[in-house]
Amino acid sequence: MPALPSSNCPALFISAPGSNHGKTTVTAALARWHRDQGRKVRVFKTGPDFLDPTILERASDNTVYQLDLWLMGAVECRRLLHEAAQDADLILIEGVMGLFDGEPCSADLAELFKLPVVAVVDVAGVAQTLGAIAYGLAHYRPGFPLIGVLANGVASPRHEEMLRQGMPHGVDYLGSMPRNLQFKLPERHLGLVPAAEVADLDQRIAAAAAAVGLTELSRLPAPVEFAAVDPQEHPPAPPLLQGQRIAIARDSAFSFLYPGNLDLLRQLGAQLTYFSPLRDARLPPADSVYLPGGYPELHLQELQNNVAMKQALRDHCAAGKPLYAECGGLLYLLESLTDKNGARARMLGILSGRAVMQRRLQGLGYQTIPFAEGALRCHTFHYSTTVTAMAAAFTGERLYDTSAGERVYRSKGVTATYLHACFASSPQATAALFTGRIAMPEQAHEEDTSA
Repeated sequence: MPALPSSNCPALFISAPGSNHGKTTVTAALARWHRDQGRKVRVFKTGPDFLDPTILERASDNTVYQLDLWLMGAVECRRLLHEAAQDADLILIEGVMGLFDGEPCSADLAELFKLPVVAVVDVAGVAQTLGAIAYGLAHYRPGFPLIGVLANGVASPRHEEMLRQGMPHGVDYLGSMPRNLQFKLPERHLGLVPAAEVADLDQRIAAAAAAVGLTELSRLPAPVEFAAVDPQEHPPAPPLLQGQRIAIARDSAFSFLYPGNLDLLRQLGAQLTYFSPLRDARLPPADSVYLPGGYPELHLQELQNNVAMKQALRDHCAAGKPLYAECGGLLYLLESLTDKNGARARMLGILSGRAVMQRRLQGLGYQTIPFAEGALRCHTFHYSTTVTAMAAAFTGERLYDTSAGERVYRSKGVTATYLHACFASSPQATAALFTGRIAMPEQAHEEDTSA
C-alpha cells in the first residue's frame, strides 16, 4: 500500500508554565508579524476555548480551529494540521494552561506532532530564576522539544540582563516583550473579552507585533512534516442532515461557536443560517434551531424586550421542531435569568426554572453524554446555577472523577444542557440533536436544584 502524502510547513507551539503568562498576546503578535511580512498564517488553539480564537483570528485573518486530543481525537487533529499545512506559510498553535497541565496536556499534543515549543514566561518579580523555570520545562520529560523561552513583561534593560544570566546551557533565550499595558488584552468572567468588543484591538496587536518582531521568533521556524489521514481512519460524515435548515443564534449574547462544529453540520448535509436574538424580530426559515453559549447575562434587557423573537422561538418549539441549546442557550430557555448584581429579566420560559449568575466558577471540565446514538464528548465552564423541577434525561459522565456531571434536559423537541459539545466526536448523536430523534433512556434523574 503506498504511503499517504504528507505536507511540510514551518510550525511553532506557544506554551507557558501556566495561565496568564501571555500566550494569546504573543501568539497573536507572531501571527500579525508574519502576516505583515506577506505570509499566510494558520493559527490553532489547544483545548476548549471560544474567546482566545477570536483574538487570533483577528491577528491572522484566518479561521482558528481547536486542537484537542480528548474532545476530537488525534486523527481529527492530524487532519486539520495536514490540511492547514497544504496552503499555509506558517502554523502557530497556542497551548492551554501550563505546558504539562491536564491529561492530555499541551505537551502531549506537541510531542505527538513533533512540534518545536516556545515557553512564554511572565517575568514580573523574576530574574535569574527564569533559568530554573526554563530548565524544568525543558527536562521535565526526557527529549522534550522545548527550543527556548520568551520573557514577557520585562521591566528594563537591567532586568533583561539578569534574566539572561540565569539561562541554562541548551535552552535558548529568544528575546523579550516589554512590560507595556498597550499589549494587555481585556478580560472578564470566562476569559478574554471577544475581539468584536475590543475597540482598539488592532492597535494592541500591532504594538505587540512590533515588539515580537525584535525577537528571535521573528524568523520562520523549521518545517514540520504533517502526515495525511487515511480515509479509513476518517470516513466522510454520513448525510444525516441532508436538506435540514438549521437557524443558529449568533451575536454578542450568543457567540460560542466552534468552526469545526459548523463544518460538521455542513458535512452532514445541513444548510446553516444565522439570526440575532438581540436584534431580529423573526427566525429565518428553519427545521431546527441552535442556541449556543455566550453572555446572555450581559444583555438581559435586550433579550427580555425582544418580544417578537421570544415569540418566534416559542412558536418554533410549540410546532414540535427541534431546538438544541448549550450553556448560555440553556439560560435563555428558562423563565428568568439574574445577573451577579441581582438584576433579573424574563427569558423565553420554554423550559421551567430560573438561573442566577454567581461570582465564582460553578462548572469546569470534560464530560461525555452517553446518547444511544453515540457518546458525545463535551466540556463545561460556567458561572451560573439553575433551579428547576425538570428531571434530567441524561447526565454527563465526568472524565476525571465519579461525581455527577451536568444534566441534559429534554422537552418534546428541545434538548438543553450546560455542556458544550464537540460534534465531530459523534456525527450520529449530533444529527439526532438537530432532528429531535434522540433515543430516551428508560429512567430520568431526579430534580435538579443546582446544576
